[in-house]
Amino acid sequence: MTEHYSGRLYIVAAPSGGGKTSLVRKLVSDLEDIVVSVSHTTRKMRPGEKNTVDYFFVDEPTFMNMVDAGDFVEHADVFNHFYGTSSSQILDRLRAGIDVVLDIDWQGAAQIRHAFHDAVSIFIVPPSLDTLKERLIKRQQDDETIIRERMQRACDELSHYPEFDYLIVNDDFDKAAEELKSIVISNRLRMLVQTKRHEKLLSFLLSSTYN
Repeated sequence: MTEHYSGRLYIVAAPSGGGKTSLVRKLVSDLEDIVVSVSHTTRKMRPGEKNTVDYFFVDEPTFMNMVDAGDFVEHADVFNHFYGTSSSQILDRLRAGIDVVLDIDWQGAAQIRHAFHDAVSIFIVPPSLDTLKERLIKRQQDDETIIRERMQRACDELSHYPEFDYLIVNDDFDKAAEELKSIVISNRLRMLVQTKRHEKLLSFLLSSTYN
């Protein structure tokens, strides 16, 4: 998409258990004018989740109708459940000058980069596969078979890290959270962004004389 937006799109991806969801939640709680795009999914709601907050939970026919209608900028089949990102979830916020974070897998990230060429992509990796497995077990959301499948998939997912702009190792959560936040802050301070944001100030400074 070639339209200019005053907000910026951030893609955060990681293998299951990589900690991207917790890091993204920390990011949007620490900074202003940044939100997480809420995806649609056909999987069942997990304990503690809320519809329209964590996901828009829909049945498969509804999801496929949205696919046919072109409502998604990206969608994928992940462990026999469909996930998709609504175009309006992104565009409305970017046009309003709000940064948007997408918490998605590498497949969705590739589709998003194709549609939004100036999106900033960040890949989160665990310090080891053993740590990743421990995190999956502690979540208590999957049985042993699913955990084994997630670990097998993680090895493939990790191979896609070179496709991203930034890489964060989530060994120490607080450190990783600060690194993620620094990426957003640094992009907000880019010359093109700052020039447009402070156009009046810069014009005043350049037209002023000092005695």
